[in-house]
Amino acid sequence: MKKTFSILSIFILLIFSNLSVNSCGSREDTVSCFPNNPINVTLNLNLPAYNALNYDNGWLYINEQQSGTRGLIVVRAGDSFKVYDRNAPHLCPDNNTTLEVKDNIAILCPKDNTKWILRTGQPESGAKTSLPPKTYPYHYDITTKVLNIYY
Repeated sequence: MKKTFSILSIFILLIFSNLSVNSCGSREDTVSCFPNNPINVTLNLNLPAYNALNYDNGWLYINEQQSGTRGLIVVRAGDSFKVYDRNAPHLCPDNNTTLEVKDNIAILCPKDNTKWILRTGQPESGAKTSLPPKTYPYHYDITTKVLNIYY
């Protein structure tokens, strides 16, 4: 009986420890299960493929090598840019949590229909989270029109 109790106790302990390691609690900017991949992308805005980023409110999906697990959304906002990860910041990744641009004004999570303002990343009213999409730093050389995104 004592051996059965010990095995059962160990089994229960393993289950609870596994649940706590794989849980999706919130971190400051994303859920704890958010993928952490290196980001290192260089975009030459002189090339036709990136022309939309030469204009205010222009945006593109970027799926280059080293652009995260699901790619990036890059938006021109005046003289600056916003670079968003396409993983939903508030949900653990699955087949239906890749962020997409909706009507050229919002970012949408198809799993729960949470929306953010494309230009600012702020959650729209009624959003299921207060977390904005994860953003990445960049450097833009205005003379060469080269945008470097890194993390």
